[in-house]
Amino acid sequence: MTTITASRPRGGVTAFERTLLATASALDSYVGSRVQRRDAIEHRRALAAQASAALARREAQARGCIGLLPR
Repeated sequence: MTTITASRPRGGVTAFERTLLATASALDSYVGSRVQRRDAIEHRRALAAQASAALARREAQARGCIGLLPR
């Protein structure tokens, strides 16, 4: 999602149109920052740690269902 923004409004632009452009620009900035943050290595490491913990928990629960105690 991208928008074209102008530093000054041109003639014939209503306040509503300026508001829409400003909102679109803010949303574009927000989405861009979220994408950059999602690509950050810390985020990927956190996701890997969460996945690892979830896997360990599922395996422990599966073993508990058949009566095996964890070591």
